[in-house]
Amino acid sequence: MSSHHPPTIVLFQDKCLAHRYIRSTDTSLVFERPQRLRAVKIGVSAVISRLQQCIEGKEKKTINKNEETDESLTVALERLQISNSKPSTTLMMDFSFIRTYLSDATVDILNHPAVDYIHGTRDEAGNENGVDDDVYLRNLINWVKQSERKVSQGESEIPENLSQGDLYRSLDAIQGAIGTICEAVDMVVPRNENRATGPSRAFVAIRPPGHHCGEDTPSGFCFVNNVAIAAAHAHLKHNISRIVILDIDLHHGNGTQSIIWQINEEFYRKQTETDGEGEGEGEGDPKPVTESEKKGLQIYYGSIHDVLSYPCEKSLKKNKDGNINMVQAASVSIHGPHGQHIENVHMSSYTSEEDFWNRLYTGQYSCLLSKAEEFLKKDPDSEALIFISAGFDGSEHETPSMQRHGCKLPTGFFRRFTKEARILADKYTKGRMISVLEGGYSDRALISGVMAHIVGLVEEDGYDIDESWWSTENLSKLEKVTKKRRGGRYSVPNTPENWIEETLSVLSSIDIHSPPQTPKIIPPSTMTLRDRTKNSNSNSVVAGERQLSSKPPSRSSGSKSAVGKRTKDEEGEEGANRGNSGHTEESVVKKLPKVFLRVNPPAEQ
Repeated sequence: MSSHHPPTIVLFQDKCLAHRYIRSTDTSLVFERPQRLRAVKIGVSAVISRLQQCIEGKEKKTINKNEETDESLTVALERLQISNSKPSTTLMMDFSFIRTYLSDATVDILNHPAVDYIHGTRDEAGNENGVDDDVYLRNLINWVKQSERKVSQGESEIPENLSQGDLYRSLDAIQGAIGTICEAVDMVVPRNENRATGPSRAFVAIRPPGHHCGEDTPSGFCFVNNVAIAAAHAHLKHNISRIVILDIDLHHGNGTQSIIWQINEEFYRKQTETDGEGEGEGEGDPKPVTESEKKGLQIYYGSIHDVLSYPCEKSLKKNKDGNINMVQAASVSIHGPHGQHIENVHMSSYTSEEDFWNRLYTGQYSCLLSKAEEFLKKDPDSEALIFISAGFDGSEHETPSMQRHGCKLPTGFFRRFTKEARILADKYTKGRMISVLEGGYSDRALISGVMAHIVGLVEEDGYDIDESWWSTENLSKLEKVTKKRRGGRYSVPNTPENWIEETLSVLSSIDIHSPPQTPKIIPPSTMTLRDRTKNSNSNSVVAGERQLSSKPPSRSSGSKSAVGKRTKDEEGEEGANRGNSGHTEESVVKKLPKVFLRVNPPAEQ
């Protein structure tokens, strides 16, 4: 059995580990943690070990990161035709069906055309259009630089009018994430008849996520919109004119939809202005419009999400009468009028897996793909590309606080949806498809979701895929053996199964850098000595009995309430907006023990 498709590539970016809590885990409102990337690596390692057993006669080749690149690797990288003269990716593991890379790519967000197109001037000619130049990006850089000082003073590192959440040493992570996803575009897009052997699909494991971030508004752990920037990069550098974005995160990608709405609106306006131009030949007639000038960027956005969760839930909670703006945006279905191509599908609960597949999936969920195909059919000659905003927080294995509305997706959903999106890519985009990590917050949701997602990316007819790979029993085994002991050792059973041994072997090769320890940066307390007298008229203090009173500072500099430990209800993405939820933490009172000193008189000489 051989692989007919070029290998799928998986890109990691360890700069993304630099984005971490500025507060302790008890006082932080954010649980979008660096350890998410290790869970992704475990999922990738496990599915590689399983798929390896499905391919006969294929040998695993391990590339030592510390050794010189051999001739075969050099040839492979040249075949990829990466735009940079010196690719910033290091090949870590090479299989017949998948290649894993560690990327060192990064960008300067103030000097990158695609970032500027989305979060800056937007106009390809450099003209301001709706956004005051790079004000948002400069503000973002300043927030990062000032974050540690502000938090140490008991303030919020993010302006109070914006969604609250930790922003700590994030610039390297943000710029590394953008660099890596643009590098994935540069590796996948040049695929054509003359270069049919290069990779056509990629999975990019980066963080922080991006789909809640609008043009100049951070939200929901997202500070730049990764997928939108990648789409702009594909358009500006590779002349991709039609892009499909399929968002399968539990939460609606309000930022992505807002950005692509503006892009489509601009395309529609320009198209309307050029209609009929070039027909006259008089002195005052408009100049003829060339085909290249008519070609602009058009994007289809399709999302499946829980409309009761963030950001729609946030809007409803802020106003008892219901601020329906977010709900309306998350419910739009429009295809063609005003140049818009958007499909939103609400998740629903189900009674059984049979009910899920027969009613929900084949009914409303697969509508995302059929509408995407209609969009691509309208201009089949255009260069096109498919993106998946791959969030795994809709998984059946996500935390109960995320899944309190009963919209759990069976893990098999990530396999089937990805496979059908890949078939769509094979038909309309020369197989080119890039998926980008968005949400997913429990290790089990990430491990299982990534396994199923990668199977959907690479499987072919004849592969012996067994969905028990991500059964609860096997996930428990994975969690147990990949839990590191002291010294970085794994908890390997005495007689491990073959796939377990193979998983650990792959993991040891790609899990090079461990997530950093969470810093314990706590703002200064107002600890004071309390006067404990026997009565109000007495000036004496009980010897040896003193108490320390500590009142935690509030999150913001105003009269907002203090931030305490996260409650069970706050352990959701909505927690990023609950910095002023009214919860207060009781004063911590520590009582020192009584100390009795007995002093004997000096011995007589």
